[in-house]
Amino acid sequence: MHNTKEKIVLASIKLFNEHGVASVRLQQIADETGISVGNLAYHFRNKEAIVSSVYEKLFDEFRQLLSTYLLTPSFADFDGQMAGYFEFFKTYRFYITDLFSAEHPLPDIQAEWEMFMNKMILQIRNRIDFHVSRGELLPESSQGTYHLISESIWMTLVFWIPQQTMRRKPVTEGRYRMAVWNHLKPYFTQKGLDTFELISPVLSQN
Repeated sequence: MHNTKEKIVLASIKLFNEHGVASVRLQQIADETGISVGNLAYHFRNKEAIVSSVYEKLFDEFRQLLSTYLLTPSFADFDGQMAGYFEFFKTYRFYITDLFSAEHPLPDIQAEWEMFMNKMILQIRNRIDFHVSRGELLPESSQGTYHLISESIWMTLVFWIPQQTMRRKPVTEGRYRMAVWNHLKPYFTQKGLDTFELISPVLSQN
């Protein structure tokens, strides 16, 4: 059972996804929540306070997602984190406008985004190095290759859902995860291929 403040935040997320953060008015949020604007003002003094609460929730969830890094030393661990990224970026679809904002109305939020995105790329690169050390990925053939692949994987994780939506293509977790794995499959060793086969049935179910 959500309290009124939580309902306001959830209603705001829904509206931000549909219309963009900048376009949503307090009256719309109040209507979506089923309360008056006066009642809304009792819980949040202005729209900026609502936006801050939405991002507090968003960033808490993203921190939890980043904390799932290498809980187990396996491809399945990365696959599980991918599934988490899919749910996150599907839930907070309005994030895409933030990432392209030259001047965010709340600079602290933009700085937080930048920090999280850099940490994402670092985790991906460290995963690649880890699986190279385990003999599941080929050693880097030329310097910088895996750095570029890390950035390509990051772009897929972050931008796959909006580009599929824009092109009216199916948005499913299985297709999302396979799009990421396709960056790494050319670099699998035989051991890597054998390991990947263990999670392939799970990919085909989504």
